[in-house]
Amino acid sequence: MSISTFEDITRTEPEKKLTRGRGKKAGRNNAGSIMVRRRGGGTKRKYRIIDFRREKIDIPAKVTEIEYDPNRSARIALLNYVDGEKRYIICPDRLKVGDTVVSGPNAEIKIGNTKPLKDIPEGSFIHNIEMKRGQGAILVRSAGTNAQLLAKEGQYAHVKLPSGEVRLINLNCYATIGQVGNVNHANIDLGKAGKRRLLGRRPKVRGVAMNPVDHPLGGGEGKTAGGRHPVSPKGILAKGYRTRKEKKDSDRFIIKKRTK
Repeated sequence: MSISTFEDITRTEPEKKLTRGRGKKAGRNNAGSIMVRRRGGGTKRKYRIIDFRREKIDIPAKVTEIEYDPNRSARIALLNYVDGEKRYIICPDRLKVGDTVVSGPNAEIKIGNTKPLKDIPEGSFIHNIEMKRGQGAILVRSAGTNAQLLAKEGQYAHVKLPSGEVRLINLNCYATIGQVGNVNHANIDLGKAGKRRLLGRRPKVRGVAMNPVDHPLGGGEGKTAGGRHPVSPKGILAKGYRTRKEKKDSDRFIIKKRTK
């Protein structure tokens, strides 16, 4: 088992006013049916309210704390704005306590600053990217990830995402300069089942080990190899069968798909 060293953490308790309760859904929908299998349990955690919009334009903020967030793989940074307000942001790599960050078209090109894509130089590495102006960042938010601004054409920017997909994004959308911190998160090995249970992930049982009533691959006299291609409990092919629905509003902005 390997764990993070938490060397970059400066405080263990979160800012109380920036937290709220977080209920458990255990992979169920509003009708109580299981939509995602093998979810449940785990330790209690409070949700940290993250500022994904970075809408305080041209107001400098000082980084006062870097904290652990149990709800995401990245670290979070606590900002103290000059007007007295405090907010959490996703902590970029190499951002330290005492640094000053600002958002807006007039912000300088510096790690942690947020600017419209039209004001960011081509070739820059970015994260926390909006897809619609004012929506808030929804792309490139997990630990160690970054996207690259390849080119600008008309009213759109060509952005290469971590998956390899190249997508058109409106130049007015905001993005944060730099790479998401906690780069070594991908090297962590949970090492034992108990660690997964603390994260809310339950055991995985093979379909061929189940009864016929529970899975299409279940049953049989003695051990079997399945007798058919791998499928889900509902009979949907598990390997190579595309289940993504056509999204016309989104697909037309994809220049290069992440798969061949």
